[in-house]
Order: sequence, then structure tokens, then C-alpha cells
Amino acid sequence: MTDNTEREAQLETADLKEIMELLPHRYPFLLIDRIVDIDSGRSAVGIKNVTVNEPHFQGHFPGRPIMPGVLLIEGMAQTAGAIGIRALDLDKPAIVYFMTIDNAKFRRPVVPGDVVEYHVTLVKKRGMICRYSCVAMVGSEKVAEAEVTAMLSPEDGES
Repeated sequence: MTDNTEREAQLETADLKEIMELLPHRYPFLLIDRIVDIDSGRSAVGIKNVTVNEPHFQGHFPGRPIMPGVLLIEGMAQTAGAIGIRALDLDKPAIVYFMTIDNAKFRRPVVPGDVVEYHVTLVKKRGMICRYSCVAMVGSEKVAEAEVTAMLSPEDGES
């Protein structure tokens, strides 16, 4: 086996059930359906199947549904947060605190019927703070990009 073949064989996935065990988000705010190509906490691809019955399309925009850009950023952050938490291998859930969004750019609207892939790659990790470079793709077309920084914190049950 070549090095690339061995590396591909080690990539993992997370289905919706596992994502819901990792993240506290629930419908309608859980914005990823599955995660593929997980390389520990270093990189992964989150998948979002965009459907017309999502509540934000009622007002954004009637007659011409377009997925809000902030939800694309949130999907990127949820993908990064899920693989970051998963890499911690904790006995209990963790919380992800969003710290920064940098260099956000939106290239084209995302509409019902699109399948968005959130490609996230770890840029820097210091303690429990992680910075990810993120690109949202529909097919081979880049629709959005940003760098997100978040702090991963084991959940302690206190407010």
C-alpha cells in the first residue's frame, strides 16, 4: 500500500447521531448532516443537504430562497467544532465557544437542492484554542470561505 492509500484508509466519518453526541445544536440550528474524510482534528468535510423546507427560507427570500451567509459560516464552525471535540476524546461532551471569524467571503448564493461541503483544515492549535481555514463548496464551485477560531471547553454543567 502506498502512503496515500494508507492515509485514505485511516480517514473516518461521523453520521448525524454522532454529530448530535458531539455538538449541543439541534434542528433547526444543526447545519451539518454528516462529516466525512475526518483526519483526527486536523481536517474534515462536513456535508449539508440544503432543502426548501428549512425555516430560514420562509423569509430569506420569499419566492427566491437563498441560504443566509451567516448559516454557511455556522456550518463551517460546526464542522470544525465537531472534529475538534472528537479529537479530544473526552468522556463527556464539550462546548465550543466561537471567538473570531476572519476573511469571510461569499462567492455565489446557495439554494435549495444544493449539497454544501464544508472543507475545514486546522491552521493552528494552542491549548484548547483552534483556528481552522474553511471553504464551502457546491460541486467544484467555491461558494464561501472564512477562517474561524474557537475555544473548546469540556462541559461542566454550570452556567
